[in-house]
Amino acid sequence: MDDHNKVLLFKHTYRDTGRWSLPGGYLKGKEHPKEGLEREIKEESGLVVSADERLKIRTDRDTPRLDIVYSGRFIGGEFIPSSEVMDMGLFSFDELPRLRKDQLIFINKALNEKD
Repeated sequence: MDDHNKVLLFKHTYRDTGRWSLPGGYLKGKEHPKEGLEREIKEESGLVVSADERLKIRTDRDTPRLDIVYSGRFIGGEFIPSSEVMDMGLFSFDELPRLRKDQLIFINKALNEKD
């Protein structure tokens, strides 16, 4: 989130075309999850964030993956589209585009814990 509690969302090239989602990525060997998330966002978009607080660890029931969800702060940078991210946006909770239900739950939890 930015200083106005707007949520950073990406349009990924590999997900449903035109659908927004939370930023994410995969870890490299021996990389801390916070560092991996910050690196992935920088590499994929040119944007700088700080991953501050772990919100949830969960298994993905559709893939052999473990999701680690963080809340954090959008610091800045200049957006540069990449082969993985075609667009970015900062949205207030009331203006969020259509998202997966689990992502809305994570956003709501991050906002509630921020108060």
